[in-house]
Amino acid sequence: MDLYCAIDLRDGRAVRLLQGDFAKERAFGDPLELADRYVAEGATHLHVVDLDAARTGRPINRAVVKAIIDRVAVPVQVGGGVRGDDDVAELVGLGARRVVMGTTALKDPAVAHRCAARFPGHLVLGLDYRRWTEGKLEAAASGWLEGSGITVAELLDRWRDDPLAAIVVTDIDRDGTGSGPDLAGLAEVLDGCAHPVVASGGVGSLDHLRALSSMRSPGSGRTPEGVVVGTALVDGTLSVKEAMAACTASV
Repeated sequence: MDLYCAIDLRDGRAVRLLQGDFAKERAFGDPLELADRYVAEGATHLHVVDLDAARTGRPINRAVVKAIIDRVAVPVQVGGGVRGDDDVAELVGLGARRVVMGTTALKDPAVAHRCAARFPGHLVLGLDYRRWTEGKLEAAASGWLEGSGITVAELLDRWRDDPLAAIVVTDIDRDGTGSGPDLAGLAEVLDGCAHPVVASGGVGSLDHLRALSSMRSPGSGRTPEGVVVGTALVDGTLSVKEAMAACTASV
């Protein structure tokens, strides 16, 4: 299971939000210095998100994204405000290994399907969800500010035959909390698709990573390809080295 070290951007700074709430922000300084730190500690993948673009659709931090890609020698996965062909083409042209599309996949699926076909193996479906009280998972859009009325199961069925690089699955209510990943929700996604799946949201300990690396979904026996970790790395709760070791461990 690959470790994706997260760098979230807002107004040119590295930040973390609690449960996607822009009013609950913690600042962590220069994102270039953070990228350097992660790579120096052994990171093999970075996951960079333009939070401003996710909320507004305008690529406010694109220059910072480019600077990070140019600076490091590891694959960079980029998301936030990816609305169409031009955004994907620009980010791939800048050197992004993977480009994450979330809101457009919900609001304008024809555009999203076209991007997947035009950039096979580069487009990642960003599947961010909240769990309804009756247990269903609802996909969210626009920087997690809007519910979509579309269930995760419906969205996975819609994307079944597209040449996606992966699906990044984020439990919004756990993101930034360190309370642990939603293994049940992740299992639903693993059993509901054939694409590689990257888990995101809630990782706060080595035990959480070990649980993810050793899990097998009940229906298909699949396991996550990777995991995105943000707060626990940036605040020093976990080191990159120990987190990577836990990603290859079995409980």
